[in-house]
Amino acid sequence: MSEIKIKLDEIHPVEILGSNNEKLKIIQEAFPKLKIHARGNELKIQGDTSEIERLDEKLNRMINHVLRHDQLPENRLVEIIESEQPGLKNGSKEDKSDVLVHGNHGLVIRTKTINQQKLYQATQDNDLVFATGPAGTGKTYTSVAIAVRALKNKEVKKIILTRPAVEAGESLGFLPGDISEKVDPYLQPLYDALYDMIPGDKLREYLENKTIEIAP
Repeated sequence: MSEIKIKLDEIHPVEILGSNNEKLKIIQEAFPKLKIHARGNELKIQGDTSEIERLDEKLNRMINHVLRHDQLPENRLVEIIESEQPGLKNGSKEDKSDVLVHGNHGLVIRTKTINQQKLYQATQDNDLVFATGPAGTGKTYTSVAIAVRALKNKEVKKIILTRPAVEAGESLGFLPGDISEKVDPYLQPLYDALYDMIPGDKLREYLENKTIEIAP
């Protein structure tokens, strides 16, 4: 039997453990082969080495999330635990780790490719992410879904969506209308994605109060 000790010095332990160890109970249930003891800001973990390493990796992701966002909602903790967990991708349980957001009319928006999954994970582990690739691979749609997910989970208070309308140095002057009318055709993919994910009345409210701002 192996044993490690993890100190939660960088964050308040309650963010990981929960009030009255409620989050710790969720972690323990997900790792039944391990013995997890919490005392103050220290966790003592005993059990199989491979299971300890797996839990250690997930605890590091939880800590990093708290450092970036000052909190770890219970649903995010569960997502971290379930991601890439044995059994979820082998058909024994429904795989919910690829669900980004539940959209309108029962639409479930998921990551559909490995690269889309990598894009989502990159946004969870980094403050700034650049995505490049061929047209039609879902970069814009996936990015909007990730942003809407964060808004619905109250991880962010505002979304600013922008889409380059022209190459650097070019001009929109030849197009008729004001600036909004000139760039709206280029922003249509963003509107289409938003209307898939947010009810129309709520989306209009978000656009009016600038909770969601679309900027050229």
